[in-house]
Amino acid sequence: MIDSHSHIYCDAFDEDRAEVVERARQAGVRHIILPNENLESVQRLAAMHERYPDYISMALGLHPEDVHDDYIDVLGRLRPMLDQYPVVAVGEIGIDLYWDKTWREQQHHALDIQLHWCHEKGIPFIMHCREALDDILDVIDHLDCPVPQGVFHCFTGTPEDVERIRRRGDFYFGVNGVVTFKKSTVPQLLPVIGLDRLLLETDAPYLAPMPYRGKRNESAYIPLVNDFIAKSLGVTPEEVSTATDRNAQQLFNLKL
Repeated sequence: MIDSHSHIYCDAFDEDRAEVVERARQAGVRHIILPNENLESVQRLAAMHERYPDYISMALGLHPEDVHDDYIDVLGRLRPMLDQYPVVAVGEIGIDLYWDKTWREQQHHALDIQLHWCHEKGIPFIMHCREALDDILDVIDHLDCPVPQGVFHCFTGTPEDVERIRRRGDFYFGVNGVVTFKKSTVPQLLPVIGLDRLLLETDAPYLAPMPYRGKRNESAYIPLVNDFIAKSLGVTPEEVSTATDRNAQQLFNLKL
């Protein structure tokens, strides 16, 4: 299994990061992709890749919640790092209007810039979308370059949202512990998305699956997501892990 979205470089894992990686290996996690958040997180992320070069892949981007007045300067400093490090995606990027709409215009512009980076580098995006699908699709619709490939991470939309996204491109959808929550609507999305466009993810340390909901999430919990998806779709866990691994390897051009 591949954890296509984890933040185990963050300070929530400072006390036991090596143990967290070992537990992931023991749980059958073959590879972990770490999306960036801001300038400050790059060195933490790079240090993890240096320590586990065959097990960790890097994505670099500016998280929408970190887009503020200085975003042009921050993006200007991030862009050379795409050439400096062996990144597999631009991410995580996107628009988040859940807590605050103050930086809406800036988030639009930052997303447009970073989608152009995907085109320039020939790599996919990792998209963060929270209460902002209309805005993200508007940015995609107004791109003046070909729409890059990518994944809508932590996807919790509707079947109609899946179709709206697919009208813009052949994208993937990341599913994490939310699928296991009692009142989650994500299980109903699984047959609409299809195994051929699903990615497994944790978003650790957030969104731990049942029965760990509310606790710190980690990559070792990926089998719980995998098994829940298998049960929902009426297939074997091996079918889910094989398909989602193949999807991640194709999208991120992983040579495992």
